[in-house]
Amino acid sequence: MSDHMSDYQLVQSSPTEQSKKQWTPRVLIIAALALTLVLGAFYAPLLWNTAFVSAQTGETPVYTLPTNAPTVEVNQSLLTDQDALASLYDQVKLSVVNIQVTARRAQVSRIPGFSLPEGEAPLQQGQGSGFIYDNEGHIVTNNHVVEGAEEVTVIFSNGFWADAEVVATDAQADLAVIKVTPLEGMDWRPLALAEPDNLRVGHSVVAIGNPFGLAGTMTTGIVSALSRDLPVGDLGESRYSLPDIIQTDAAINPGNSGGPLLNLAGQVVGVNFAIESPSRSNSGVGFTIPVSIVRRVVPALLANGKFDYAYLGLSGQSISPALSKLLELPSNRLGVYVAQAVEGGPAAEAGVLGGNRPVQIGEGTQIQAGGDVVSAINDVPVYSFEDLVGYLVTQASPGETVTLTLLRGDEEVQVDVVLGTRPSGLQAQQSDEAIGEVNARAAIRIAEQASQDLLQGEIIERTVVPDQLNGQDVWVVELSTESQVATVVVDRATGEVVEASVE
Repeated sequence: MSDHMSDYQLVQSSPTEQSKKQWTPRVLIIAALALTLVLGAFYAPLLWNTAFVSAQTGETPVYTLPTNAPTVEVNQSLLTDQDALASLYDQVKLSVVNIQVTARRAQVSRIPGFSLPEGEAPLQQGQGSGFIYDNEGHIVTNNHVVEGAEEVTVIFSNGFWADAEVVATDAQADLAVIKVTPLEGMDWRPLALAEPDNLRVGHSVVAIGNPFGLAGTMTTGIVSALSRDLPVGDLGESRYSLPDIIQTDAAINPGNSGGPLLNLAGQVVGVNFAIESPSRSNSGVGFTIPVSIVRRVVPALLANGKFDYAYLGLSGQSISPALSKLLELPSNRLGVYVAQAVEGGPAAEAGVLGGNRPVQIGEGTQIQAGGDVVSAINDVPVYSFEDLVGYLVTQASPGETVTLTLLRGDEEVQVDVVLGTRPSGLQAQQSDEAIGEVNARAAIRIAEQASQDLLQGEIIERTVVPDQLNGQDVWVVELSTESQVATVVVDRATGEVVEASVE
């Protein structure tokens, strides 16, 4: 039993020894805490100063990706597409230029009964875009960018600049060619022109230019429509129709004029020149001169200083359901109704018949019935007046003989016509580009242009209504600013301003 108790004591020890064992760890812990406080009090200012200096010197703490951050699967197709667009921009940006213009454009009142103060026209500053056309220093832009220019400066994307001279212009295509001396040490890159008729609605396109002076801006979109037509030319002369216009939703704004519209191969498919927007900024409806016209007009401007347009010498309109019913034509027979064959013109000389009897369409509106219907030219189908004008501009030449397929009553006949040269100025008022009645939208544009020298401030409201004046069918357009209202009467047949007043 004594052996047993001895063993027990060895295990339990005495009370005094147990107390010593309990206090020893506590003392050590308290000592460690005290030491930590002392060291912390000493080093804390140093650590704070180090962090403050780090913030001042801009050193950034290392970021560690959170372990629960979402992982998005990368679409390789989208990455490829964006890289392709970036590469396209890198390849063509040197070829697109900013054009700065100082021009003396006369302020001529286009409203009957109004005149402007006499004297030399003031100098005006303007700008646009353009692109390098060839290795001889030629640059293509819009006619309206350089019209009346006294000084032209071309600024390149790398910051270089050069003075330019205007080589030749064509107001009817709104194209111009200017020239600079290619700069030494610069990578001079002419853009390639795409083949015509390769675009389809829905194709992706890229616009590069200088909207609002923002140099080297790239926008993307699609071809929204093809074969649009827009009136061009001054009100003092005949307003021709420019055919085969490309419509795009790529953002185009003031300053983009003259810049290229490109396909995804970096080839020029057209020259940007107009937008449809009452606010003069992008509304998703931009217009581009097609490369088919650029390919014909620009070489002629370089070689001859002008481009001669083929002239047929007739006026008329596309067959519509109402017109077809009125003329008692076969159902769905498309083509161009010949309202008039200009006396002495190529069509009249070849025997094309215009309308010879007035027929009332509605109240105050009539047409000349009894004319031929053009359904083809050189076996190319003609479904609308735009088709006919488009063929003349892009495929025909003065002096060439073309064959018109005509519907004359119940008979189909073919007539050979030797094309003339389109007359200019007032001689062209009855030419084949006078395409029937001016629509309401065109009347508003004409009224705005006619009243631009008289109205003060921005136009905030536009109204247009059909009416008659002295037996003529007219549009009455009202343009309102904050302080004025202009009333402009536009002839619906010719687009001429008949009367105007400003209150």
